[in-house]
Amino acid sequence: MIIYYVIAAIIVGIDQLVKYLTVQNISLYETVTAIPNVLSFTYHQNSGAAWSILEGQMWFFIIVTLIVIGVIGYYLHTQGRQSLLFSSALTLLLAGAIGNLIDRVLNQYVVDMFRLEFVQFPIFNVADMSLTFGVGLMILYLILDEIKTFKQKKAVDK
Repeated sequence: MIIYYVIAAIIVGIDQLVKYLTVQNISLYETVTAIPNVLSFTYHQNSGAAWSILEGQMWFFIIVTLIVIGVIGYYLHTQGRQSLLFSSALTLLLAGAIGNLIDRVLNQYVVDMFRLEFVQFPIFNVADMSLTFGVGLMILYLILDEIKTFKQKKAVDK
């Protein structure tokens, strides 16, 4: 069980390291090309959510994130052993939430740096990736769990 918290801590550490390196090596709004027409690094300070939604509402984000972290911690602790997929999703969600919470509390904004050049998409960070993959795994878990429940119900009905 502790392994999920260790993995979350490692992801948070990587997120914070990449943010630190970005701030130390790239000027605000500067773009450094990594892979031409695919990926660049752009130092951006986001005081909102994706696409700067609810910009400047730090207390709202902090309070919601603390609640989310509490709920994730509860489910990881009470139900985490039931499914590797469920636990993995919760671990990624926890890491992403904590990574961006640290920025919001310390800076009043989130440091973003990854920019996809081939699509119109917000600049993002490691914590955002962790959240995105966590949501994806959670959706997959819920779909598979519904299929399993449906099959069990169908077997009982026979």
